Amino acid sequence: MVRLAELAGDESSGDQSRTFVFQDEGHTLGNALRSIIAHYPDVDFCGYTVPHPAEAKMHFRIQMKKNGRAIDALRRGLKDLDEVCDHVNQVFTEKYEAFVNQQ
Repeated sequence: MVRLAELAGDESSGDQSRTFVFQDEGHTLGNALRSIIAHYPDVDFCGYTVPHPAEAKMHFRIQMKKNGRAIDALRRGLKDLDEVCDHVNQVFTEKYEAFVNQQ
């Protein structure tokens, strides 16, 4: 289970800009999620930082273009990342089983 907190964005940006704090996560999730969300056409900026190696948390920033909420982009990104992982797992399993059957 992912523990997530939301830090308020700039007053003028409303729901369009947010920094989310993921507990017990780091570069593995951050880089994969960033690469997916950054390609969305309605996202202006997406990035993450791991403030310090001794702290088990990751800050994840999303800034939307004119319309859209950062939380919606995060939800969509997590869903898309889950689907990518399922696809990779399925293809790996199929190829592994084919390799074992050839032996």
